[in-house]
Amino acid sequence: MSTAVPASIISVKDIPRLDPPPAYVPLAELSEGGLPRIGLPSGHAAVHLTRYADVHQVLTDPAFSRTETNTDDGPSFLPTAMPPELLINLDAPHHARMRRFVTSDYSSAGVARLRPALGEIIDARFADLRAQEHPDLFRTVLDSVPAEVNARFLGLPTQDLALVHAYGRTVQLASGEDMDTLTEHFTAVYAYVTDLVTGARPSDPDGLVGRFVAGREQAEPALSDEELVGLLLPAVVAGDHNSLSVLAKAVYVMLCAPPLWQRLVDDPTLAPRLVEELIRLIPLGVSSAFPRLATQDVKTTGGVVYEGEAVYADVFAANRDAEVFPAPETIDPDRGGARHLQFGYGMHHCLGAALARLEITTVLTRLAKEFPRLALDADPETLPWDVGVLLRRPTALPVRW
Repeated sequence: MSTAVPASIISVKDIPRLDPPPAYVPLAELSEGGLPRIGLPSGHAAVHLTRYADVHQVLTDPAFSRTETNTDDGPSFLPTAMPPELLINLDAPHHARMRRFVTSDYSSAGVARLRPALGEIIDARFADLRAQEHPDLFRTVLDSVPAEVNARFLGLPTQDLALVHAYGRTVQLASGEDMDTLTEHFTAVYAYVTDLVTGARPSDPDGLVGRFVAGREQAEPALSDEELVGLLLPAVVAGDHNSLSVLAKAVYVMLCAPPLWQRLVDDPTLAPRLVEELIRLIPLGVSSAFPRLATQDVKTTGGVVYEGEAVYADVFAANRDAEVFPAPETIDPDRGGARHLQFGYGMHHCLGAALARLEITTVLTRLAKEFPRLALDADPETLPWDVGVLLRRPTALPVRW
């Protein structure tokens, strides 16, 4: 891409391999209510909703159940069901009871106390990067920062990081091609979190794990060990890998779009708006939401979803709805208007959204300040990628400056 191209007209379509291939198969027959349908990897048919208004409706309407789809034979992108006590699998009113317990810690104010630790971690990783003869931004910096920050947040022992990071990667890739390894690693990380909750494995009492265990009586009724594991398992796995996937792709986009990078270098105050725009356009993995089941008939802009039908509310497509986001594939940090749906909406809004924003914005700002001439030192088409249901990102970013 030429550096003469104005940053205002850079499209995500100009970024090699950024958009994932569909994780579903379009079906020819419309649903009974006149809506498009897709075939899911689980073999089920699902109503496919792509307009912003319809996706927003599904994400906020309790008539669409997550619990009903999380079964061994349920409609899914995953090769197996997840533990039922995970927040993402709970419907009202059970979801609200557990969510209230954790909301303040994951708020913008709650994660702001991590700023000093985040700065120290970036300092150390940047020093490592500068010392390399053949610097790789992903392997030296990006692959470490979310994991180390998350460990500080949760109070995990430093010596546990490498193993937990490896197990989490397998779980987020969620590949059905090697169920033995997926089962082994999921069982291991589940047991690890269980040991933290029961005290069989030590953690920092000032970290989130210690405070959640100590404060479990504040929920009504008090949280059981299984419920605490349900809260903390995603925090251990997704708090690392979900942030890393979006961070890695955000940095990758900037390296593939020199005019956009130069604009950030010239005006670091652009970072928060730029990050929000990148998050709108960058899907986490190859699917953008979990299917839901309609528990009653619901009218959408294009037809009716009938009770008992599986629904895929396609956040990826909704975030590129031209009626809501004009020129939707243009990377425009000055864009106003509607809030994107990448972190979900309503009760299943991503708990880690504020932490991810903090990490991505800080890393991009620091990179622009300290490495203003940063450039990708490889053909983007040759870079290796991890590709999975909940995780998709480049795994090497050779750079020069």
